[in-house]
Amino acid sequence: MSKSKRICTLTVIVALCLGSNYALSSIPNFKVMDFLVFISGLIFGPEIGASTGMLVWMIYGVINPYGFVLQVWLATMFSEAIYGLAGGILGRKISLSNPSSDYVGTSVMLGAVGFILTLVYDLLTNIAYALAFNIPLIVAIVMGVPFTLVHEISNAAIFAICTVPLLNSLQKFIGGERVDIIKK
Repeated sequence: MSKSKRICTLTVIVALCLGSNYALSSIPNFKVMDFLVFISGLIFGPEIGASTGMLVWMIYGVINPYGFVLQVWLATMFSEAIYGLAGGILGRKISLSNPSSDYVGTSVMLGAVGFILTLVYDLLTNIAYALAFNIPLIVAIVMGVPFTLVHEISNAAIFAICTVPLLNSLQKFIGGERVDIIKK
């Protein structure tokens, strides 16, 4: 893939992460940013994927419609990197070649990955929230249950439904170098 296509693709992913987060900010914990950061890891590898997650939260966290708290900002920034890191590792370790042969199995696996990553993200950010506001962790977790459920279930659905179609589309744009997990 040419350097200009890589830069263009990454720039569009970052812009989509930011734009979609602001557009969906009225629906707490429903977002496509996590999915797009995961996709950046699948396409570009774990280092770029993790960096994308951190960059997006560096920007969004400072201009966050819910306000700025340093400890929460740092936790979300580093926790978001998990999505890109996992996407990159998954792209290197697991072959998802020809997902159309087992589209349902691939989708279920990707949904489970999205759910588990979001569970880890939510746990880490709840810990940061509890520490930042001097709230017992169990109280922070219980208070966050409705938001956590929306986040985890919606991410599981987005990862399951959208990963293969988006990667197929990107395959056509950027070529098959890194996105070999979707060859037909």
